[in-house]
Amino acid sequence: MKILIVCSKTNGKVAPFITEQVESLRASGIELDYFFIEQKGIKGYLQSLSLLKQTIKTFEPDVIHAHYGLSGLLANLQRRVPVVTTYHGSDINDPRVKRYSNIAIRLSHYNIFVSQRLADTIRHKKRYSVIPCGVDMSMFHPIEKQVARESLGWAQEGKYIVFSGNPEDKVKNFVLAQQAVSLLPKTQLIPLVGFTREEVNLLLNATDVALMTSFTEGSPQFIKEAMACNCPIVSTDVGDVKSFIKDIEGCYIASHEQDDIANKLQSAIDFSHSGKRTEGRKRIKQAGIDLNAIALRVKAIYQLTISQ
Repeated sequence: MKILIVCSKTNGKVAPFITEQVESLRASGIELDYFFIEQKGIKGYLQSLSLLKQTIKTFEPDVIHAHYGLSGLLANLQRRVPVVTTYHGSDINDPRVKRYSNIAIRLSHYNIFVSQRLADTIRHKKRYSVIPCGVDMSMFHPIEKQVARESLGWAQEGKYIVFSGNPEDKVKNFVLAQQAVSLLPKTQLIPLVGFTREEVNLLLNATDVALMTSFTEGSPQFIKEAMACNCPIVSTDVGDVKSFIKDIEGCYIASHEQDDIANKLQSAIDFSHSGKRTEGRKRIKQAGIDLNAIALRVKAIYQLTISQ
């Protein structure tokens, strides 16, 4: 089985959840190759069509797997090879991109949404599955909080909150996070920018709480990776977060009100400083969203696509 992965590579980077899924699929015995889109905007994607067709002719894939709606639209502009498209959130939640995703959905042989909320938003009914991106359980794992703090040079009795992403990404709603944390005494807010994957694992084990204040999400890896580290969580009700952290002690769903977030952050900090960690990792295993389990589900969709 040969699969061509079509995805963007802006600023020389590919989203880790894509590369990790590819490596887990490769480990299952599938031959995969990438086609990267390095230009931005719809015009940039369309300019890649001729090179994509050349790559298809050379690699001869059985299936093309496109990640994000614009990549799915590009992949479907050729009709020689069936296309599976995964939608990750911004391609459905952003109205400017959603119209292109709608076209990709109609043209794709099969569609994958990383959360049920995305499928419901687009009101899609046929030829789809809900499959979140898997968690690398070997990369993200519990470490003693004291050890993680020593590695990072953090004060053992300090109060730390790790924020879910780049403050410059307006969807992440960093301003709200700042407002909420300003209501807490002597608490540091650390945005998740510029760290390696290994460092992120240390951060999620060293912090008192992982915070997400986003307006919208698909199936945020930040939350699932925090769960894999048994890290307390405070998050707005976005994507599939509520379904994953529901009823886990030390994890809280908050409104977009700064007082509510601050109160729940304090509860999570108190939980953490009592020496407790959550049972998030157990929930990840129960939900079957580790990398290997997700790879098997995606592989089954490839097989179905080839057989039809």
